[in-house]
Amino acid sequence: MELNERKLNILKAVIKDYIDTAEAVGSRTISKKYNLGVSAATIRNEMADLEELGYLIQPHTSAGRVPTEKGYKLYVDALMATSELNESDKIMIEKCVQNNINHIQSLIHETSKLLSELTNYTTVGVAKNLVNYSTIKHIQLVSMNESNILLIVVTDKGDIKKETIPTKIYLEQAKLNIISDNLTKKLGGKTITHLDNKFVAFIKHEIGEYSNLIDQLVNALNSNLSNEELSMSLSGATNIFSYPEFNDVLKARSFFNMIEEKENITKMTKSKGILKDNANIIIGSDNDVKAAQEYSVVTATYKVDENSVGRISFIGPTRMDYSRIYSIISYINLLINNKK
Repeated sequence: MELNERKLNILKAVIKDYIDTAEAVGSRTISKKYNLGVSAATIRNEMADLEELGYLIQPHTSAGRVPTEKGYKLYVDALMATSELNESDKIMIEKCVQNNINHIQSLIHETSKLLSELTNYTTVGVAKNLVNYSTIKHIQLVSMNESNILLIVVTDKGDIKKETIPTKIYLEQAKLNIISDNLTKKLGGKTITHLDNKFVAFIKHEIGEYSNLIDQLVNALNSNLSNEELSMSLSGATNIFSYPEFNDVLKARSFFNMIEEKENITKMTKSKGILKDNANIIIGSDNDVKAAQEYSVVTATYKVDENSVGRISFIGPTRMDYSRIYSIISYINLLINNKK
């Protein structure tokens, strides 16, 4: 049976209506609300074909149809169009990005929180510690005692990192200040990833008699600053229960049990779904977490200079408004790329 343009338009209309109303959709509803140029009887026949093909299901005899998981996947993959965001949403999103663009962790977590409020879905923000992608702004060595020096590194993102370096020789603070100034001049504007063997050898030559400190300093920088630490925030945990299909005690308990486990959230957001630009759209049974297979998860990955810096995920029913979510994700990506 051919899945022609008319069937696709009817399927798209059924999905859109069901997303909006959460009620089974009949042929008369489609005929009245959507200008498809065919009669209700023709629509009814086409909906029966779509049911036979597995894209729709009739939950009760004489009831209208609702989309199946297969239907949603086809919609997201081929039929979904981006929707225009209203001006108030744009203003709030842009303000949030502007206020946090210089600190990636705040950008991810604050934006995630805002998007939960705007969409009424549960959101998860996961941000990386970006020190290894940040540039060094200032280095200061401070004498602690005869055998230890405190290394302080300030990055362009405002992060301050400290590491204790053992030393076999005692250096007065005046000498450490000179070394600090020298290191700041040589390393300022560099990222941790710039500290390769060739560059380290150059710095050791430039710094002269105190070059024995450099190996320890580089080791401290790499071990303390390049660890990929993740921070996670969860917003709108109770939003899922504003959707009628999840408004009961057993499902509430199951949902909370699921999101209490950080491992579950990580696995959910990394399941293999439909990829569209920087979005991964995971629908129902595609989720690797069994308890999450009644839900859909849309995860946007954001990058700075081609390096992944964080993710924002939306968790909602399979009846999720994918078009609106995708439009929001795309708009934020545009803002970050224009303002970084």
